[in-house]
Amino acid sequence: MVPVLLWYGFVMETVIKPTSLRCVLHGSFRKHFTLIRDAHRVFTNAGITVLAPDLREISSIENGFAFFAGEEGRDPRLVELLYLRHLKRLGEGGFSYFVNPEGYIGKSASYELGIAQATNVRCFFYAPPQDHPVYVHRNAVFKPEDLAAFVRKNGGIPEPKARRDERKIHRLWEDLMVPGSVVAAGAIIEYDGGRKGKEVLMVKTHKWGGRYSIVGGKVRRNERLCDALLREVREETGLAGVVGRHLATFDQIKNSGYYASGVQHIFVDNIVHVSNRRVRLNDEAQEYIWLPANIALKELGLEPNARHTMERYAEIAR
Repeated sequence: MVPVLLWYGFVMETVIKPTSLRCVLHGSFRKHFTLIRDAHRVFTNAGITVLAPDLREISSIENGFAFFAGEEGRDPRLVELLYLRHLKRLGEGGFSYFVNPEGYIGKSASYELGIAQATNVRCFFYAPPQDHPVYVHRNAVFKPEDLAAFVRKNGGIPEPKARRDERKIHRLWEDLMVPGSVVAAGAIIEYDGGRKGKEVLMVKTHKWGGRYSIVGGKVRRNERLCDALLREVREETGLAGVVGRHLATFDQIKNSGYYASGVQHIFVDNIVHVSNRRVRLNDEAQEYIWLPANIALKELGLEPNARHTMERYAEIAR
């Protein structure tokens, strides 16, 4: 990104050429519209496209609800829903930013926060919320200038991180955000030992009732399959890999024993080649083992979906 210098009166500001990132600003327009305008300027100058608000003047306030010029006389429910439609335009890496100084979100913005989280939009906050029992992960509170600086430096927004003492809450929050059906990317992680032959990595996990499965997880909103696959491998094992051959795409096998009821997976499984066997498990799995695929099929208690993909892999490996 190349900086461009612009003059505002006697103040010179650095404006970054546009990125692909988009955001929607939320907050109490009645109480904090000046700060919302400031955040709009900061993000725009960082190259982030602010989809809403468009910074028209507030023309009236009725029953605590602020109307912009041209919205007078409209049903506030319609105004709110039209505003929320911008969330669908955020695209990959898009986010909502809540301008809530001293922790105050307000009624309308609280509604917007619920819709944003339920539709898997990443949410960031000016301050930790005080008037709302929302879960906020460790990387979610930034002043606009600090979040803009992070985007400029890293080319994207911060990844969610759970505080050590809030991991259970974080998992519950993530589970709530999952829709009824999810696309899950799965990896047969393969290590080629040369003369010793090829081995695959299997993990034992509580998600499948203590049985062995393959590494994988849900594809995030607007995330490419290959990116999701490598991210899951890295997060769950610490391994860096290269995506190889596609093995299988199928609906979750009925009654296969997934720990979260009501979630139907569509599995897209590939081989992922790795150059070493140094595994660092996160808390999603309790044990791991490297072994040839034929032995895994004969001797391990595999959950049905992993067995389906492993059988396909074994056929190809013959």
